[in-house]
Amino acid sequence: MSEISWSDFEKIDMRVGTIIEVQDFPEARNPAYKLWIDFGELGQRKTSAQITNLYQKEELIGKQIIAVVNFPPKQIGPFKSECLVMGVLGDNKDVILLQPQQKVNNGWKIG
Repeated sequence: MSEISWSDFEKIDMRVGTIIEVQDFPEARNPAYKLWIDFGELGQRKTSAQITNLYQKEELIGKQIIAVVNFPPKQIGPFKSECLVMGVLGDNKDVILLQPQQKVNNGWKIG
């Protein structure tokens, strides 16, 4: 993997947000949920995430996560993703969501 500069890293805007709504995403190629996330002063953003193997919809509501918020919107089938939820690729490529260890304000920057 190639190295990046500090200025490259500074271009990535990662923020804490709280998941406020979760829906099934049956049109996705791989099993996924549609997520609506509150980023405080940045407002709400939506995305899709392939996290159905490890998470139930009900347990995701209210969970704080970390996401990249400065990617351009990406069309995923009939749904437009506005951020990228961060996670660790575990066994079988299951995504384990990254989250703060303590509750913090939505929109706080990771850095």
